[in-house]
Amino acid sequence: MRIPRIYTNQDLSTQHTIKLEEKPSHHLSKVLRFKEGAELILFNGQGGEYHGSISSIEKKHTYVELTNFIANDKQSPLSIHLGIAISKGDRMDWVIQKATELGATEITPLFSERTEIKLKGERLEKKLNHWQHISISACEQCNRNKLATVHSPRNIEAWITDSAADKKFVLHHRTDQKLDSSESINSTALLIGPEGGLSQREIQLAQDNEFNALQLGPRVLRTETAPLAAITLLQYVWGDF
Repeated sequence: MRIPRIYTNQDLSTQHTIKLEEKPSHHLSKVLRFKEGAELILFNGQGGEYHGSISSIEKKHTYVELTNFIANDKQSPLSIHLGIAISKGDRMDWVIQKATELGATEITPLFSERTEIKLKGERLEKKLNHWQHISISACEQCNRNKLATVHSPRNIEAWITDSAADKKFVLHHRTDQKLDSSESINSTALLIGPEGGLSQREIQLAQDNEFNALQLGPRVLRTETAPLAAITLLQYVWGDF
């Protein structure tokens, strides 16, 4: 069986015993039915991972003895900040999960002109917490030891004007511009619209703020497909694919 990887926000160090939080403790002892002595890998998003084993199991908590540290982050040399308009149903969950797996560094959900989802107050905080946990679970699964940052949703205009990167792209099908791979870059910002696409005003605002128009082939991609195709391409050209 594959050794489980568990995220914890605690400080970690070798030759110490860690008391895991209730949620991962329940998953290990009640769902996976692990016993004392089972091997685990812990990481806290600060770099590297800690190997150890379960030393004891209580009703609500599992204790893990950490034995050695491995400095392996599996981070791409390309920093990718994805700005993605909030979509309906589980599409947004899918995008955050897969963008994390593909190596996105930051993800900001955006309110655009054609965004149909309304979030504020307690509902917004609950949704943000949900998205952050999806990204953490994706890091556990894909062996990332540094978390992708899932930011609180923003207005698209504010995100566009505040974005800073070596190269910025706005994806839409009303252009024939392709990716120019001749430059060497370390960071990029990627803007993706909702189901109905970005408005012409939003596209123009992005281009006025040094976003390069980008088309991915002749077909119109869905809002949950476009960011994954674009991130894959960026990682192939400037990252670690």
